[in-house]
Amino acid sequence: MEISKKDWKLFREKLPEWQEKYMEKLNQEYIELLQKEGNASDKFWELEKRIRNDKKKSGVIVELRKSELVYNLVELIRDGVIEICDLDGFSDDLKEIVRHFIER
Repeated sequence: MEISKKDWKLFREKLPEWQEKYMEKLNQEYIELLQKEGNASDKFWELEKRIRNDKKKSGVIVELRKSELVYNLVELIRDGVIEICDLDGFSDDLKEIVRHFIER
């Protein structure tokens, strides 16, 4: 599928918003982790492990290439960064392809 200029532009506009919202969610989870009862060292190492894993997720970093757009959207949905409803404004063709990949 050829990605339209409109879809590509919309993705580049929305991605920073989506990522910022996701990272805010992660920060709140980290705060909760640090505030729970337990040893400081245990919380530190649990946080380090979480950050190491979380920084690889699409809500934090993506390869921003037009050819990767569909895969990026699928990954954002699978990682819980966005939902299908967040694709409003994108072309019906693109939404259909993303749905197809998610259902597989």
